[in-house]
Parts: sequence; structure tokens; C-alpha cells
Amino acid sequence: MESRNATDLLSKVRKIEIRTRALSHQIFAGEYHSAFKGRGMAFSEVREYQYGDDVRNMDWNVTARLRSPYVKVFEEEREMTVVLLIDVSRSGLFGTKGMVKRDMIAEIAAVLSFSATINNDKVGALLFSDKVELFIPPKKGRNHLLHILREIVAFEPSSNGTDIGGALRFLTNSIKKKCTAFLLSDMLDVNQEGAPRYEDALKVAAGRHDISVIQVFDPREKTIPDVGVVHVKDSETGQSAWIDTSSKKVRSAYENWFRSAAEKKKRLFNRYKIDSVTIGTDQDYVKSLLAFFQTR
Repeated sequence: MESRNATDLLSKVRKIEIRTRALSHQIFAGEYHSAFKGRGMAFSEVREYQYGDDVRNMDWNVTARLRSPYVKVFEEEREMTVVLLIDVSRSGLFGTKGMVKRDMIAEIAAVLSFSATINNDKVGALLFSDKVELFIPPKKGRNHLLHILREIVAFEPSSNGTDIGGALRFLTNSIKKKCTAFLLSDMLDVNQEGAPRYEDALKVAAGRHDISVIQVFDPREKTIPDVGVVHVKDSETGQSAWIDTSSKKVRSAYENWFRSAAEKKKRLFNRYKIDSVTIGTDQDYVKSLLAFFQTR
């Protein structure tokens, strides 16, 4: 049995490797490079403002002291550190169309891993549920890449819940130098009012790192179908209840809650200048990622 499981795992890893490596080489490498490669910048010098300079780089202290506009000049660091924050909580096992959320997250994470490797960047992974399940420090090399890929595909978490804030705090405490971090999750970590529970941790992490959120969702999560009285269970908390889905009031209340939660999350990302993309399990993530890269 163990031999068969090992063979199945290697086969699955190999299939994902072939598919995502091809995507990374043919499609994403250039887009990834232009979207993220300039974000790891080191301060070089201050010089007088020239027409066309980005006003966001103005050095206001020097400008005030010399009474003439000066800008900060940065030079691109030779390599970048990429960290993937991968949600492995139990809600990721849900899927009604295309594939389950966790499988799509795994493929996207693999694409990003290969893209980083192609660009000679270090890549690491942090797998989390309601605790940090596994941390693989950033390194280079094919063996390291395949180690990350195997864990992404086969990892079995010891806990069911979701704590995005805990994962972000771990990132802040573990990676001191500025990195490019991708948070891959269904982002179902909100309170009863639909407000994100990870705002404080996101604020701190975004102040130190370049963070992008890739949210994967299932279309069925937006609405409740009219199928009569059903027994539902929260896969993460284990709480269950009977719900009359034939009630328009019940369905409308849920849809309004879901919409409100999405709006609160969007405002939060805008507040801290977090780039994000939302991808459905019934969508082509290739097109969504390309559009996301091109807007950065």
C-alpha cells in the first residue's frame, strides 16, 4: 500500500511539474519578471529631480533642506526572495466545478515556484491552517523546488481551521529582508459580520514585504441553492445546523453577507495597497494570472 501511495504521489507530482513548468516557461516567466522583478530595490543615492521621474520617489527632507526637488535613486537587487503562503485548511477541499480549491491553489503555487526558479530567485513555502503547519526556508535549485512541489501536492495538515493572521505574523518574524510573498487562500477567515480577522497582521506584513493575494473560490459559495431543508456542517469548526434553503429570506441573507464580506476584504486590500486577484475553480487560472501580472 505504501509503495502504491508513493508511486501515485510521484505520478501526480510529475504531471503537475510538466504542466506548470511549461506554463512558467512559455507564458509566465516574462510577465512574472516585469511584474515583480523591480519590487526588490535597494537605495543607491539622491539626485536632482528630472522631468519624467516618479514623484513617489521624492526625498522631501533633502528637497526642503536644499530648496530644490530631489529624488531617491534605487537599483534593482540581483535576486528576489519569493515566499508562498499556502492555505491548507479543510475548506480548501470544497469544489463543485472544475477542481477543488486546494488542487487549484497547488497548481498556481507550482507555476509561481517555477517562475521564480526560471528567474534565478530564491523560493520558499509556508503551509498553514489555523497554525503554521510547515515552513520551507527560501533556497534555489531544482531539488529544493521539487521538495516544495511534493509538499504542496501531498501535505496533510494536522488541523482544520484557518488563521491567515498567524501565517502573516510568522512571515514577518521569519523573513527579515524584504521579499515578494504570495498568499494563496480562499480567504475564508472572517468574523460573524464578515470582517477579515487578519487586518493587523496584514498591515504589519505589507509594511515590510511586497504581498499579493491570490484568492481561489468555488462559484457555489456565493449563493445557496433552493433544495429544501438541508443539514449543513462547517468543515473547519465541525458546527452543524438545519437550514431551510427554500426560504428566500434565508438565501438573501446569506448572499448579502457574502457580498458584504467581499466588499470589506476589498476595502482592506485597498487600504494597505495589496494587489489581489480572485479566481473561480471553474475559471482558467492562466488567463486570470496573466491579467493580474499585467496590471501590476
